[in-house]
Amino acid sequence: MGKRRPFEFFLLRYVPNAVREEFVNIGLVMTESGGDGGGFADVHFTGDWRRAKHLYPDIDLEMLDAIGRDIRQRILDVKERALLLHEFVDQYSNAIQISTAHHVLAEDPVKEMKHLASSLVEMSWSTGTDESKEPRTAGRKWIYNRMATAFEAAGVWDFVGKDLPASPYTNELDDFTIDFGYVVRNELKLFHAVSLVDSHHEAIAFPLRAAKMKSRMPTVRTEIPKFTAVVEDKLDADNKDVMMALSFMKDEEIRVARAGEMRAVAEQARIDLLG
Repeated sequence: MGKRRPFEFFLLRYVPNAVREEFVNIGLVMTESGGDGGGFADVHFTGDWRRAKHLYPDIDLEMLDAIGRDIRQRILDVKERALLLHEFVDQYSNAIQISTAHHVLAEDPVKEMKHLASSLVEMSWSTGTDESKEPRTAGRKWIYNRMATAFEAAGVWDFVGKDLPASPYTNELDDFTIDFGYVVRNELKLFHAVSLVDSHHEAIAFPLRAAKMKSRMPTVRTEIPKFTAVVEDKLDADNKDVMMALSFMKDEEIRVARAGEMRAVAEQARIDLLG
């Protein structure tokens, strides 16, 4: 395994009306921290504008595409890179704003950037070629994206753990990871996206796995584990598989939160971590 190096990343946000404080993430810039500024640098700029158009029908796509090309050209130029990040607001007339810097350790920056862009910029949409369809609101990837966006918006992205391995509490061959987690006082709060729509097998397997982890955690750490499964907003109450999965979670004292509750979950994380 190679050595993990420090990187910074910034989210690019389309802000059509600054007074209303509404935005949609449309890109991500990632640069290597420290050194002479000549390390890794790249930008991901979305090529799928359906989500932005759904929120802002009058969006100027030609302008945003042109800005995206300009950002990519400048971020690859070492001399232009620092100026770009410092002059962002003036350069693009507030149509696009840049988030505060976030920090991440990564062995492979290309792979990490792809993961971050998928989690924080791109969203899961329904399949098919009809762009008039509503965005898909089910599936583990969709739930995970909602979780990641909520933690980022609450300002705690840098403070929550990601992809936490289960192997210390199960066995060394277990490659399962918990999506997010953090320690507050004597509790280890763990959050995982669980689809009750796409995979009933995985939905039932999660509480069983959590129970196994929970039983062995006292031999590894002192914090009390508190699991939260984040599920879809709309569930079929008449579906026996869904009800069985929810029953298993209740038996194992796993809190169930709907994706729509993630803003409140992330706000509680902000209070826990930042006060």
